[in-house]
Amino acid sequence: MNMSRTRRERLVVIGGDAAGMSAASQARRLKGPDELEIVAFERGHFTSYSACGIPYWVGGDVTDRDRLIARTPEEHRARDIDLRLRTEVTELDLDGQRVRARDVDTGEESWTSYDKLVIATGARPIRPDMPGADAAGVHGVQTLDDGQALLDTLEGTRGRRAVVVGAGYIGVEMAEALINRGYDVTVVNRGSEPMSTLDPDMGCLVHEAMEGLGITMVNDAEVTKILTGDGGTSLLERSRELGGSRVRGVVTRDREFPADVVVLGIGVRPETALAKAAGLPLGPHGGLLTDRSMRVRGHENIWAGGDCVEVLDLVSGQDRHIPLGTHANKHGQVIGTNIGGGYATFPGVVGTAVSKVCDLEIARTGLREKDAHRVGLRFESVTIESTSRAGYYPNASPMTVKMLAEHRTGRLLGVQIVGREGAGKRVDIAAVALTAGMTAEQMTTLDLGYAPPFSPVWDPVLVAARKAAAQVRGTLSRG
Repeated sequence: MNMSRTRRERLVVIGGDAAGMSAASQARRLKGPDELEIVAFERGHFTSYSACGIPYWVGGDVTDRDRLIARTPEEHRARDIDLRLRTEVTELDLDGQRVRARDVDTGEESWTSYDKLVIATGARPIRPDMPGADAAGVHGVQTLDDGQALLDTLEGTRGRRAVVVGAGYIGVEMAEALINRGYDVTVVNRGSEPMSTLDPDMGCLVHEAMEGLGITMVNDAEVTKILTGDGGTSLLERSRELGGSRVRGVVTRDREFPADVVVLGIGVRPETALAKAAGLPLGPHGGLLTDRSMRVRGHENIWAGGDCVEVLDLVSGQDRHIPLGTHANKHGQVIGTNIGGGYATFPGVVGTAVSKVCDLEIARTGLREKDAHRVGLRFESVTIESTSRAGYYPNASPMTVKMLAEHRTGRLLGVQIVGREGAGKRVDIAAVALTAGMTAEQMTTLDLGYAPPFSPVWDPVLVAARKAAAQVRGTLSRG
């Protein structure tokens, strides 16, 4: 009698961090090694780590690098995942259903076939196309390897002058980290205020707080050149390897800022060169386009997730690139469930993010004013001042809340919060309201927890909602 065993499928995963290894792990939970072989490629030294924690490791708040690692390579391998570190995928052959991979250390190349493919290549720091951008002492910070390289530079540098280029989340967090390490920090920012994820009037509050910490803020300034030279102050061995090309300063149109180390915090781009070369669909921001199951559009056996994809913005209805670990882990769970024979979808996001610079908490969700203008929405905008606790309770701290509500309908469009302890996570109230499609009027009746140590009797978010609802009613009464 002819007894034939069913051939097990092979899943190939490109990328060993949040989305990729979450997908691999979830698929393994649902299908054992006799049904599904899993091969994962990671070009770095680490897997399943918190990239969001890197600034706090660099700054010394997290003292042990390994505390950022959620699951080690050995733990993945123990679950029958063939994880290949220091191996970079260099080519996708979609017709042949195979990938070409290169050993980063030896240069040896080989092809690996797949039945199902997950692309989780992440994002890469934007490195400006200008002289000196690749010099020793100039760092982007996206991976654990990047963080280690920056720490090696800081420990080998005698000078104490740092320039951070850009004032988004990474720029602001790295400025704090460098201040904590005793550096004199200058942040050179192309925008009118730091944190372009906020409206400028809210970014101004961040500007004031940063300068209060001793950080020099230079706004409306674009770096045009990174100065290099052997200088003799640091990184001598590496300088010789690079022919003396190490950083000594940055130049804007009208000023020069000396620097012993430069950190690039001007944002990231989806790492989709492989996907583009293979002809996979990309969105307006360069990220892969997927359906709600995280399957790449038009490709039955290819999924993508994490910082290399674009996702649906539930407020604007448009695709956006929002590189956050929270999304990446959810994408991986959805992908692994679908590959493992289950069913899951990722509906989209409202663009919630929270950060801090020392004790100042910064949060946003939904649309900024310019986002609303771009998609053709008319809106009412209100800003209120309140406190984190009842005013009479000890250590109540000031908080500013800005809210956008759609003209006439009152639908919540976005919220921004800047304040001290207790401010940042209040944005979650607004995130839930946005996801539910609530109006400002409906928000005013939310049954939130209250006690004097935690909030005023009217929570600051609800104070903003009351003011926004009144403004909407006012426009309706005026016709």
